[in-house]
Amino acid sequence: MNWLTEITLNHYLALSVLLFTMGIVGVILRKNALIVFMCIELMLNAVNLAFIAFALKNGNELGHVFVFFVMTVAAAEAAVGLAIFVALFRNKQTVYIDEATELKN
Repeated sequence: MNWLTEITLNHYLALSVLLFTMGIVGVILRKNALIVFMCIELMLNAVNLAFIAFALKNGNELGHVFVFFVMTVAAAEAAVGLAIFVALFRNKQTVYIDEATELKN
């Protein structure tokens, strides 16, 4: 028996929920802005996994289309987020969220 046939939709969704939960915990508990940013990316990837799992289950390509949209948003978020982190580090010499409560000079 092929090991791929034993993996069901529930396995994919359980992994997706686990990754999403890890991302939420990281966003809530961590204070480093770069770690928070990576946790948000982890949550987006968990959603992508769920989209792909449902697309494979239903036999259509609509989930793949949504994944490309999410990847586009993630790429834009990465560009804007990293620019904000560079500006924050130049002004405050830190990337910790608690120390950057005000973005004024």
